[in-house]
Amino acid sequence: MSSSELPMLTWQVLGAAFLLSAALGALVQATGFCTMGAVSDAVILGRWTRMRQWMLATGVATLGFAAFSASGVLTPVQTLYATPRWLWLSALVGGAVFGLGMVLASGCISRNLVRLGAGNLKSLVVALVTGVAAFATLKGLTAVWRVATVDRVAADMGTNADLASVVARASGIAPAVAAAVAAAAIAGPLLLWALASREARSPRSLAAGLGVGLLVLAMWGVTGHLGHLAEHPETLQESWLATNSTRAEAFSFAAPTAYLLDWLLFFSDASKRGTVGIVSVPGVVLGSAAVAVASGRFRWEGFADTADLAHHLVGASLMGIGGVMAMGCSIGQGVTGLSTLSLASLVALPAMLAGATAGVKYQAWRVERMA
Repeated sequence: MSSSELPMLTWQVLGAAFLLSAALGALVQATGFCTMGAVSDAVILGRWTRMRQWMLATGVATLGFAAFSASGVLTPVQTLYATPRWLWLSALVGGAVFGLGMVLASGCISRNLVRLGAGNLKSLVVALVTGVAAFATLKGLTAVWRVATVDRVAADMGTNADLASVVARASGIAPAVAAAVAAAAIAGPLLLWALASREARSPRSLAAGLGVGLLVLAMWGVTGHLGHLAEHPETLQESWLATNSTRAEAFSFAAPTAYLLDWLLFFSDASKRGTVGIVSVPGVVLGSAAVAVASGRFRWEGFADTADLAHHLVGASLMGIGGVMAMGCSIGQGVTGLSTLSLASLVALPAMLAGATAGVKYQAWRVERMA
């Protein structure tokens, strides 16, 4: 590929990412897919349908990514999550902090973007504060604290810190076979459990779980295949176009919200370029808005009182900090990251569930106390 062809390919990657993000926003708005709601339903009501939707999405994405790895289209080493250092403490603490934050903020960052599309002004505040907190944890004050504390605790795996690579190194089997075995071991039980309930097999639930999982795979295809250059014409190095990490990426919304704010605030800086993460944020909002308007569900909503505002501000701050520490939000680690079998994702996901469970119990205690 010549240098003159790069701009057109970059626009194709960005356009495809925007459309997939809009489809995600529309799907979540239409089906009610919600990770925080999944935890709340399970803890308070004993209902597991939305949790099964989440696990269905994760299982589908994991099997699909294993197929990519087996065919050589995209491997974990080529993704955002690639590292030989297993930052398990950062994933553990960040996941728990994010999980607590998403309950206080009435939903994870992706769910708040969907609600923003439906006219929820509380979600606008949450998105802005999450973006600021995430940017500070990427490059600011909390970034210094992060690097000086949790990031110092890591295990050097001697290979990429994903389950398939660890299995391949320990057993001596081919990486493609290890990827298939590891994916089956993780995705198989998830899919069996997700589809065990009749309610979870309803058209709406299947559309939510399968849809989110397939959209994550489609985004992997866009960045990992369409935007992949075996040899960049200018640097002569392997490259992935229009990603913040310069590696393949799929859906995640904590750090990308920060990147969007940075791009908007420093738009005149020629070094600031649009990326898949940046376009995914407005894509989700606009996709949700289209469905909300078409279905008559668009309505303006604000904070009930100062206590409501305070809880959302704290929750948004925790999401921004925790999302960067854990290297992803409930979608970014709970579906996208886990699809690569990243060891950090295997720690971050249960930590998010634990943090969210604590947050739900706190909210329930608060309601009982007020009553």
